Amino acid sequence: MKAKIKYYWGDNHLLINLGNRIEPRIRIIYWIEFVITVGIATIFLLQSMAVHANWLHVAASVGIGIIYLLASYRFFSRMFFREKIMVSNTHFTLVSQTPFRQRIVSYDWERMGALHYSGKESKTDHPLKGKCFDYFGFDTQERLVQDLHHDGNLFFNYNHAQVRFARGIYSWHAEELVCMIRLYSGTSLQLGEEWKAIMKEVDWTKEH
Repeated sequence: MKAKIKYYWGDNHLLINLGNRIEPRIRIIYWIEFVITVGIATIFLLQSMAVHANWLHVAASVGIGIIYLLASYRFFSRMFFREKIMVSNTHFTLVSQTPFRQRIVSYDWERMGALHYSGKESKTDHPLKGKCFDYFGFDTQERLVQDLHHDGNLFFNYNHAQVRFARGIYSWHAEELVCMIRLYSGTSLQLGEEWKAIMKEVDWTKEH
């Protein structure tokens, strides 16, 4: 179960901790990718030990060490990715964190476009979806790939560029998020037209 979104009200800001919202099946894929990469690197390492040329053995060891480091960096960065939002009277700030780095970007309210909720990107159903002979689950696999490469369910335009954030945020989370931000910022946060439908369709019987 994903952690609840946490709100911290300060004297001159609102801090929203979205936490880590990676789905269990995506975590499994990250683990599989890590184990396979490390396994292949280990096989190469064992084979390089049989090489008699010292320079070749050293070069192979360095290369394999780099693979270990890259695999570990990629794995931990994705598994422990976290997001926060800082709201003040003048700026909307996005904070993304991994065990290795923290990225903080602030956006001026006056230059921010309307906030939009995209949910999961729409796609054309696979031709085999619903067929009794779709043994390999092609449609499910396509949706899984879509989840792996999703950058966030919320976005706005800023200086002619699209800014996406809030991975794993669904419509009932998004409505709660927007309500809290508007309690602090008032009309500084502008919303896209799709929010009218979202506000009507949100099922508050779901666990938040």
